[in-house]
Amino acid sequence: MSAHRTLYRQARLATMQPGSAWGLIDDGALLVEGDTLLWVGPEAELPAELARSAPRDVKLDGALVTPGLIDCHTHLVYGGHRATEFELRLQGASYDQIARAGGGIRSTVSATRVATDGQLFNSAADRAAALMNEGVTVIEVKSGYGLSAEHEARCLRVARRLGRELPLTVRTTSLAAHALPHEFAGRPDDYIEAACAWLPQLHAEGLVDAVDAFCDEIGFTPAQTRRMFEAAARLGLPVKLHAEQLSNQHGAALAAEFNALSCDHLEHLDGDGVAAMAHAGTVAVLLPGAFYFLRETRLPPIAALRAAGVPIAIASDHNPGSAPGLSLLLMLNMACTFFRLTPEEALRGVTVHAARALGLQHSHGQLKAGLQADFVVWDLAAPNELAYWFGRNPCQRVLRAGIEILGPDA
Repeated sequence: MSAHRTLYRQARLATMQPGSAWGLIDDGALLVEGDTLLWVGPEAELPAELARSAPRDVKLDGALVTPGLIDCHTHLVYGGHRATEFELRLQGASYDQIARAGGGIRSTVSATRVATDGQLFNSAADRAAALMNEGVTVIEVKSGYGLSAEHEARCLRVARRLGRELPLTVRTTSLAAHALPHEFAGRPDDYIEAACAWLPQLHAEGLVDAVDAFCDEIGFTPAQTRRMFEAAARLGLPVKLHAEQLSNQHGAALAAEFNALSCDHLEHLDGDGVAAMAHAGTVAVLLPGAFYFLRETRLPPIAALRAAGVPIAIASDHNPGSAPGLSLLLMLNMACTFFRLTPEEALRGVTVHAARALGLQHSHGQLKAGLQADFVVWDLAAPNELAYWFGRNPCQRVLRAGIEILGPDA
């Protein structure tokens, strides 16, 4: 008998493994050893010796169990908020107009630079807690609100601290190529040169898991983005891209040249971009919260992505300007309502495919022996209910790395 084993049984498992809808197992069981899933399957098939080896036996009374949810695109570390800009948009100003007038990302940069490390951490931790309370066990956190060597590093250190001090897996992404700071006004090429020069030190400090850029008319050109990606490649860092959100800059095809983990937003993605992503195995990360908040009308090319076999992930895109929501469950409903994903596609988008978008497909995203023991117990009868309800949190228990972080034993 192992003192570090716990058996969870009498559960309905949405394993998200391939081969059947939802990878569903009725009357399922999970055997956890330390931080790992040791065995997953129908309870009737659990070997008796394994069942006896677990000193702790937890009966889940038929509850639904899914993998821990993964929010693979957030901008969680920043100062201030942009509620005033929300009002301006309602009065007719566009996102582009606000950004060009000095609002948008630059206003958050100013608020972030004057915030202390403690203030940045505390506000980000509060936001992370809201996501965790709905079953999120893994998040990606981008920088991009510092836009200087000092402040980009500060934001990334805060993100790393979240991963150390919260029961949460945090992947960090350098998004220095997010916007042009005021001190580089009119000199975007000089800024990109500077941002590329910061990257080796950030990498040496262990602050960066991937590199991202905002390639759009109000962001950076494909040529400037390529320079960032080349700097990442020299360090062996994977890349991601804010691509084709407001216009078609053919950024997705560029990112695919570098075997990007993901391209995100994609409302203006064309057929060539879809084909390039499919060839590279790049994940399409859809962000329905931003689509909703900006009142966009152009849909990402869902049918083309499906037909090409491009994996589709869903994320919150939490940020103060275009997606201030903190509910990944609401994103499931929005993905189905706005983008017409099926409920199963939506759930795969915050489990299997979200893990792949972070390079974590071999450790997260499914209920499968050998993977990290991240899972959520829900007060639901069927997995399609996760995308059906909104404004309700049916989360009963959350386990991250085998430790209950929410629930009766937390």
